[in-house]
Amino acid sequence: MVAFGRQLAEASQGWGVFYLEGDLGAGKTTLSRGILRGFGHEGAVKSPTYTLVEPYEMEKYSVYHFDLYRLGDPEELDFLGVREYFGTHALCLVEWPVRGKGFLPSADVIIRISHCPESRIVEVEAVSEHGQAVCKSLFLQAQG
Repeated sequence: MVAFGRQLAEASQGWGVFYLEGDLGAGKTTLSRGILRGFGHEGAVKSPTYTLVEPYEMEKYSVYHFDLYRLGDPEELDFLGVREYFGTHALCLVEWPVRGKGFLPSADVIIRISHCPESRIVEVEAVSEHGQAVCKSLFLQAQG
């Protein structure tokens, strides 16, 4: 998951909205850690379950990692000023996006993670023009 996250970082060009879907323990935070490592972040990467968002500011990139698992009501996102994060030229990673339905911007890429006993199945869906560019870049990385 970390290696794939590094590939996603490169493919994203440092911006977009990525929805990360999957059951508890599927690997969403591990994938996020890989993405951040791909941008050069060397510190800890924890799940922002209680803080809802963890910002990461790097030299060239800003990444906002959201975990909406404990969100009581999607309207709380407005009170927290979350829309401001999405208005920037940054990469926003959103775990449990269904809990923010109606208050989140549309995704560029939806990543669905399922876990099997000894592996993960990752499905990547492009849902915007930028998302298509991300998927094309991933494909080219896999070919080369």
